[in-house]
Amino acid sequence: MAELEYERKSEQEWLEQLGPERYKILRRKGTEPAFTGAYWNQKDKGIYVCGGCGIELFRSEEKYDSGSGWPSFWDAVDRERIALHEDRSFGMHRIEATCARCGGHLGHLFDDGPEPTGLRYCINSASLDFRPRED
Repeated sequence: MAELEYERKSEQEWLEQLGPERYKILRRKGTEPAFTGAYWNQKDKGIYVCGGCGIELFRSEEKYDSGSGWPSFWDAVDRERIALHEDRSFGMHRIEATCARCGGHLGHLFDDGPEPTGLRYCINSASLDFRPRED
C-alpha cells in the first residue's frame, strides 16, 4: 500500500504549502463556519481529493445535502484512505476523520447519514480540492 505511505513535512512546510486558513483546518484541526466553504452546496460531477496531499477521498456521486452547511458524503472512495480517531474536544464525543496519507484533519464521521451506509462524513471544504469530471 505505498499509496498510503505517510507524508511527512515540517509544520513550516505545511504552512507554506497550505496558507494560513487551510493550515488551521488541515493541520490544527480547525473548522470553517457552516455554509461558507467552497463545496458545501456544489453539485458538479467529479472527485474530491485531500487538500494536503491530493489523494482521492470522495466522489460526487456519494455527496448529499445533509443540511449541516458542510460537504457531506455517505461513503468514501476507499475507507482505508480515511483514518478515524476518537475526539472528545469541546465536551463532545465525536469521531474525527483524517487523511490516512498526510494526517490532515478533514472533519468528522457521524452515524446519521442516508442508506445504504447510514454514514455522514461531514468534511471541511478547506480540507478538500475538487477535480471536475468531463462527461
